[in-house]
Amino acid sequence: MHSTIHHSPSEILNTDDLKRYIDHNSIDAELIQLPSPTPTVEMAAKVVGVSADQIAKTLIFTIRDEPIAVIASGLAQIDNRMIAKHCGVSRKRIKLADAKIVLTATGYSIGTVPPFGFDRQLPTLMDSAMLNMTEVYAGGGSINYLLCVSPLEIIRVTSAEVLSLRSTNKENT
Repeated sequence: MHSTIHHSPSEILNTDDLKRYIDHNSIDAELIQLPSPTPTVEMAAKVVGVSADQIAKTLIFTIRDEPIAVIASGLAQIDNRMIAKHCGVSRKRIKLADAKIVLTATGYSIGTVPPFGFDRQLPTLMDSAMLNMTEVYAGGGSINYLLCVSPLEIIRVTSAEVLSLRSTNKENT
């Protein structure tokens, strides 16, 4: 398990905190400063010159009020049923976390959440399609940073369980 960098619960974590976490835990990842914020997957992909599939999102869900991180390609629709089946609960128990829960669980604001670097390690699931890429660009802790990292490094750092999480229809997240 990787050590955490503690901060005051009233502070929002940012890129500096993520850089300290990366350095402290010898993680093979690079923080990239962007010329301007990239609020959408498409904009982030265009700025870094990659396909939208290479933009990774870290979503926080709750299961029985406990947070779980889900990492997938930015445009992927996540099938709550796959998470529920894997976790042994009904689909109704899986909820996409709101901004307050995301901040409480990770220390980061929505739109900036990296796949790791939280005050406490969350159970983590990764969509298997992420393994088709050698590197991805994830939230970098601030709206004008992205984290370039390999999916295998994310798995190493988070102990993520890999499974198919993509939805085949439009009624899921």
